[in-house]
Amino acid sequence: MPTQSPQRFGDLAPSAWPGERLGLPESGPSSVARPGRRILAIIIDWALAALPAYALIGGRHPELWNILFFAILQIVFIPTIGGSIGHRVCGLRVVPIAGGWVGPWRPAVRTLLLVLVIPVLVWDSDQRGFHDKIAGTVLIRS
Repeated sequence: MPTQSPQRFGDLAPSAWPGERLGLPESGPSSVARPGRRILAIIIDWALAALPAYALIGGRHPELWNILFFAILQIVFIPTIGGSIGHRVCGLRVVPIAGGWVGPWRPAVRTLLLVLVIPVLVWDSDQRGFHDKIAGTVLIRS
C-alpha cells in the first residue's frame, strides 16, 4: 500500500481564476477585486488622507501625517462600512475569509502591514496581498 508524502510548498496546482481556492466566483459580485479597482481605491484613500495632512497641518513632515490619516481612515471605515471610502467608491469591500464581521483587529493588522508597502507588493495566485493573508481577509467586489 503506497503512502502519500506530505504536500510540499509549491505542489498546489495553479488556480483557474483568482479566488477559486477561496470558493469565490470568477467574476461579478463577491469575486476577488482586480488590480485596477484596487489601485484607484488606494489613490482615493491616499488623496483623502492628504487633504488634512497637507492643507490643515502642513509643517515639516506632512507625509507622516498623511500616513497617520490614511491609517485612521482604514481602521475606522473597514469595520464600520465594510471598506475604506476608496473601496466603497470603487465597489469593493473587505471581508474575512472565515466569514462574519471583520472586527477591529483585522483592519488594524491589515493597515499596519499596508503602510509598510512591501507586503502589498507580494501577492498570491488569489491576488491577496501579504497584508490580507496575515489579517485573514480578502478584498472583493460588492
